[in-house]
Amino acid sequence: MADPSPARVAILAAVALLAGTVDAIGGGGGLLTVPALLWAGLPPHLALGTNKGQSVFGSGAALARFARAGLVETARARVTFPAGLAGSLAGAWLVLRMSPERLRPVVLGLLIFAAVFVGTRRARPPRSGHEVRRGASAVAAAIALAIGAYDGFFGPGTGTFLILGFVAFLGDGPARASADAKVVNFASNLAAVALFASHGAVIWRIAVPMAAAQLAGGWLGAHLAVRRGDALVRRVVVAVALALAAKLAWDMR
Repeated sequence: MADPSPARVAILAAVALLAGTVDAIGGGGGLLTVPALLWAGLPPHLALGTNKGQSVFGSGAALARFARAGLVETARARVTFPAGLAGSLAGAWLVLRMSPERLRPVVLGLLIFAAVFVGTRRARPPRSGHEVRRGASAVAAAIALAIGAYDGFFGPGTGTFLILGFVAFLGDGPARASADAKVVNFASNLAAVALFASHGAVIWRIAVPMAAAQLAGGWLGAHLAVRRGDALVRRVVVAVALALAAKLAWDMR
């Protein structure tokens, strides 16, 4: 693979800044960065690996900002982080044995459902950080394990599905769900980076400039979510879900 020009690397970094901002709020940053990496001339496996190499920094920055705002439930994170890590490793292992193409029709339907559900759901009173119903940790761990596996196996819409899961099954408001989703997203990204890097599938000379932009974008997006609250997160989740659904439908033609 030929080295991309400085101009292309600068464009990739700009895309990463926008993707990190969007992803921190409602997920879906990969919808921007993966096509951009393919446009820059990377083969698909290197595009996926390099994408994980830079996106882990955006999810980490967003997680730090949400934690600073007190929106991350520490007790939940103790179970969702290892579950997301394990799920992502299992999904990445599985992808080596079967085609992700089989998931496209299922994901398309789920994304449309996610957009409708989040867009029409009535707001609930905010939950306090100490309000934990019986069995909530087990439910959160199951969500993290399942969607972490999906991220390792296929990936599009991971953050959006995590937000949907925490909203639907644990009663979170969208802003808190976005914060807790970043715990799982960071874990699944770490697992994927370790796997791809061990196979030489991360082009660090591209990933590092994009990672710097992702750091800034992740922090900015989380800051906006903290300041603007549930209304902003809901709008971004709906937009990302519909955009992902449109892309998958286009790819299935």
